Amino acid sequence: MIAKDNSEEIFPIVDEDGIVLGSATRGECHSGSKLLHPVVHLHLFDKDGKLYLQRRPEWKDIQPGKWDTAVGGHVDFGEKITAALHREAKEELGLEDFEEIFIASYVYESDREKELINAFRTVTDSSIEPTEELDGGRFWGLNEIRANLGKNIFTPNFEYEFINLLNSDVPSKKD
Repeated sequence: MIAKDNSEEIFPIVDEDGIVLGSATRGECHSGSKLLHPVVHLHLFDKDGKLYLQRRPEWKDIQPGKWDTAVGGHVDFGEKITAALHREAKEELGLEDFEEIFIASYVYESDREKELINAFRTVTDSSIEPTEELDGGRFWGLNEIRANLGKNIFTPNFEYEFINLLNSDVPSKKD
């Protein structure tokens, strides 16, 4: 059986400050309606300064098969942002014990959706075990990422964050 996203999952609808205004289903949010809904991203570095990226499964309804932020997921209706971040990290990578550092919140809009992204980073030496929610993942050297920007390998959202949020904030160790 091929997995797929639950189009009936309920997401909060928010304003640009993250104030909840209502709710809608995943299907409604991803239909081109541009209903603003919150998500979390975690940029996961190892102690050598390499950045872990996940490969999105082919069954995903948004950006299938592309490399993306280590952890990314929707905030459930009624859920706090950091609770969603820790839930998604456990669900996607088996990662439980980490201290998140807030980077930024911003609105990202594609042709199908509009998200209020809450981006975080952390450094880990824990073993990473991608779950069946992902199509694997690995640590990338920062120069390897830079060399592949704009080649349709990464999600546009990851490229935006790498260039605009992480580039001045990445560990300075040479890769």
